[in-house]
Amino acid sequence: MTMTDARASGLLLHPTSLPGGHGIGDLGPEARRFVDWLAAAGQTFWQILPLAPTSAGNSPYSALSTFAGNPLLVSLEDLVEEGLAPPSVLEDLPGNGEHVDYGAVIERKLAALDTVCAAFLKRPSDDELWVDYDLFRARHEADWLDEYALYTALKARHKGRAWTEWNALYVTRNPIGLGEARHTLGFEVRKVKVQQFLFFRQWQRLHDHARARGIRIIGDMPIFVAADSADVWSRPELFELDTAGCPTVVAGVPPDYFSATGQLWGNPLYRWDAHRAENFGWWQKRLAKTMEQVDLIRIDHFRGFDACWQVKAGEETAIHGQWVPVPGYELFQSLTERFGDMPVIAEDLGIITPEVERLRDHFGFPGMRVLPFEWGEDFHPEAYDPDRFPRNRVFYTGTHDNDTILGWFRSIGGEHSRPGRAMLDYMGSDGREPHWDFLRFALGTNARIAMAPVQDVLGLGTEARMNLPGQADGNWTWRLRPGQLTDGLAERLRGLTEASGRLADPEAAGVMPA
Repeated sequence: MTMTDARASGLLLHPTSLPGGHGIGDLGPEARRFVDWLAAAGQTFWQILPLAPTSAGNSPYSALSTFAGNPLLVSLEDLVEEGLAPPSVLEDLPGNGEHVDYGAVIERKLAALDTVCAAFLKRPSDDELWVDYDLFRARHEADWLDEYALYTALKARHKGRAWTEWNALYVTRNPIGLGEARHTLGFEVRKVKVQQFLFFRQWQRLHDHARARGIRIIGDMPIFVAADSADVWSRPELFELDTAGCPTVVAGVPPDYFSATGQLWGNPLYRWDAHRAENFGWWQKRLAKTMEQVDLIRIDHFRGFDACWQVKAGEETAIHGQWVPVPGYELFQSLTERFGDMPVIAEDLGIITPEVERLRDHFGFPGMRVLPFEWGEDFHPEAYDPDRFPRNRVFYTGTHDNDTILGWFRSIGGEHSRPGRAMLDYMGSDGREPHWDFLRFALGTNARIAMAPVQDVLGLGTEARMNLPGQADGNWTWRLRPGQLTDGLAERLRGLTEASGRLADPEAAGVMPA
């Protein structure tokens, strides 16, 4: 599994943003239709955000487990179609609005899914699907599934509170206490396992459909995990925690483009000596799980594998932090010895030093370039060289953290501003559809892969932004409306893709056409 050598392109859209799905996009019919639309548009890649179950704030980058799948993405419609759920589970679910109402979705959809899982556990043991479930539990999923299922059941018992606020027997992982919990919460634990089985079964089906249509999926692996997660609760020795399980230092980034006070993420930092002692075994399992699910992996905040911004726990902002070294070479050497050439894209945005570039280039990982960062808000065409970066890059019109390209263009004054006018003149644009001109420029760069959020193809403004870093509420809710991705739009994107020499080639993509 390696990156294609051919010029290629694709679109970024998280499954939660798909239409349909009863309040939230899911892995069902609309996801398959989107794959078909990408194929019709001549694309090679579909990029998504992390698929993990989210915690408070609903961020895919703050997950309850780095190994588990988000049950909110399970398609109830597909379960009904297969006879695994009665049509009644589709009743009283949230409507399909333009934004995800997470409160309603979490309450109603998870309740419906809970009913489905309870019924599943009553199936006869010789049932074909039960055999598949047994195989799912028995293979290497057991490395994380048992702990995640127990963690989830205990979290529900404690009314959703963080694990550091649970009964002391569970916080300290007392063997007697955990044994009691596994016994008394046995049914709840088993339902969580069924939930995960249904998620990964549907994801595999969607991934197979994508492969058959010549679409490769780019996944996303955050560098850090959430403090309140099954990962930290089950392996506290791998993280910088105090005796109560609370982080002593947390992750973030110093003041940057997005925030004058930096970003205080709050994730616990790794105890790298403990990871080194087990030859980075936790990381090997994590990468293996991600490689099962996707074809390429974007590693978020790659800069943090050379040095990470460490902030003392309790600080209100990320200003008073410091860079601390990270054994990135040792980690990636261990992973390379296990997996060979890894299908990794390094998210190398922000404060990038020569040391970070050497780490990236040593392992041959392609880096990223983002158009608003490339051109800045004071663009001077005479100073810009479109071939200023190597071919081994992925060029984006924007990421999930950026404003849409049209929103950004308007924010700098649009065609009526000096930099906006200079951009349009540089691209030979008449200014009527600047988003298509930005797309044409991105596709025309020398980068091996060019990517754009779906919002940029649709020409949407700031109202369609997915995430505003530093803002606690209102993120991750944007959704496509049914019918927005038309055949005409696919045809237009296909023509632009073909003109730039990026039209999908199933053979080059490593898949066979359907």
